[in-house]
Amino acid sequence: MSARMPVVFVSHGAPDALIKAPDTVACWSAIRQQVPPPSAILVVSAHWEAARPTLSLSAAPTTVHDFAGFDPRLYQLRYPAPGAPALAGRVLAQLAKAGITADTDPERGLDHGAWVPLLAMYPGADIPVTQLSLIHGGSVATHYALGQALAPLRDEGVLIVASGAITHNFAWLDFHTSAGQPPLAVAQQFSDWLGERILAGDDAAVLGYRDAPYGADAHPSEEHFHPLAVALGASAGDRAVRFRPEFTYRGLSMDAYLWPSADAAAT
Repeated sequence: MSARMPVVFVSHGAPDALIKAPDTVACWSAIRQQVPPPSAILVVSAHWEAARPTLSLSAAPTTVHDFAGFDPRLYQLRYPAPGAPALAGRVLAQLAKAGITADTDPERGLDHGAWVPLLAMYPGADIPVTQLSLIHGGSVATHYALGQALAPLRDEGVLIVASGAITHNFAWLDFHTSAGQPPLAVAQQFSDWLGERILAGDDAAVLGYRDAPYGADAHPSEEHFHPLAVALGASAGDRAVRFRPEFTYRGLSMDAYLWPSADAAAT
């Protein structure tokens, strides 16, 4: 029986994190070093929402450049990993077991919330990968329950990678900042508040983050927080490890979290 896989949450930042955030790229690579080799990867990205949870069935998912106005080098990047339609089928079964109705998409590729961190974590692009959408208009609690339904897949060698943002307020960003500028104080304060609650295993406080200082300001809309709720649900009570690589554009916390299985953490 394979070892139970961890759960990973990454703040994917702006698409140019690959070329402008070296600490974050190094962090993603370091996380990979703490994860056993997965049989397949399931990505839940903030950049795909659907009326119901939807699985990609693509056997060869395209690299979707779902952004504009960034460095031309980014548009040349590809992540040619094989798809994982068999995993998509297993996800459908797990969701059905939890009473969650899901759909499939035969052609959905990998958006930048998926391929940007995966390019740093698994640059060989040799592990089958599929995406699961968020639920458009769903609540934080709904996405937490979605993660809980996915948790058994960890015992099948599946690495769940949730990709969103710890802070995601465009009004907090300074696109003209120079290297070495300190992060925006409110972004730092919320990021640290959230980190303390995640490390303490206080799921209720995390799910109620909008009542925290600057919580609602950190996420004027919630789609970038929902992947964190999925990861927290899938963590099944395992204790998190926090990674704090840097802030980008002063207002984007690039914090990442790894939930090792309890057995792995004890060894």
